[in-house]
Amino acid sequence: MSPPLKAVLACACTLLSLPAVAQSGDESRLPLWEFGVGAFGVTTPAYPGADDRNGRVLALPYLLYRGEVLRADQNGVGARLFRSERAEFDIGLAGALPSDSDDVDARRGMPDLGTLFEFGPRLKIKLADLSPTSRLRAELPLRAVIEARGGLRRQGWTFEPKLAYEMRGLPGRATAPWSFEANASVVFGDKRLNRYFYEVAPQYASASRPSYEADVGLVLARVGLFATRQMNPDVRVFGFVRYESYAGSANNDSPLHLKNSGASAGIGFAWTLARSSRRAAVYEPIDPVTP
Repeated sequence: MSPPLKAVLACACTLLSLPAVAQSGDESRLPLWEFGVGAFGVTTPAYPGADDRNGRVLALPYLLYRGEVLRADQNGVGARLFRSERAEFDIGLAGALPSDSDDVDARRGMPDLGTLFEFGPRLKIKLADLSPTSRLRAELPLRAVIEARGGLRRQGWTFEPKLAYEMRGLPGRATAPWSFEANASVVFGDKRLNRYFYEVAPQYASASRPSYEADVGLVLARVGLFATRQMNPDVRVFGFVRYESYAGSANNDSPLHLKNSGASAGIGFAWTLARSSRRAAVYEPIDPVTP
């Protein structure tokens, strides 16, 4: 699979997780499907703890589908297996951009980091409705990490407990077309995942990059802020900033672990070109607004 195609597949996962503005009453009956185009730019560390960065600017089509079980919507791609007023259990898919080792000084001569897809179960719990337009939510996702590079191969497991505060609308203006989310999470990886990012096998060792055997444990802690604004019924814009700390990671002694912190940011828009006249089931989301 070529790097451009890998990037498009990963970014398609990002566009499918575009934020949507919560609505109330009859307006919460959203179209069963929507088709459109989106464009966005994002900059992020090449991998957790990297000294180099990746940047992408892409435009591509997207399809949202809000089935009772199968869904490809603002919460990503997956199957919702259980839902109640307070909790939801689903099987979801997420993605991450690739990184060419020739573009990352610390990994020069090592295998590239391919597109990563994360697939697995997630429990979401609504902890509290703080106001008519805000709520507190917890998420407990456990996902297998699959690399797409010359085929598909499993690269371990990740667990990311998350606490999120979500506000839809502005204070005193419940119908304002804004959505915000602030969240904090920690990411743990098994030994195989941490080896993927931080291990230096003897054949890749050098005077400046000694061999290193990675261990299981904490990968990073992060906080993020996300926002989206509905400009009109067909167009919305979104953006995010995220700060990550790697200082307490289980592999900060790796020669590939060069920084104790990193930041990501992105901005983009989505334009709906067509939507179904059929409506989805009433959907009062406890889902994140994050891209």
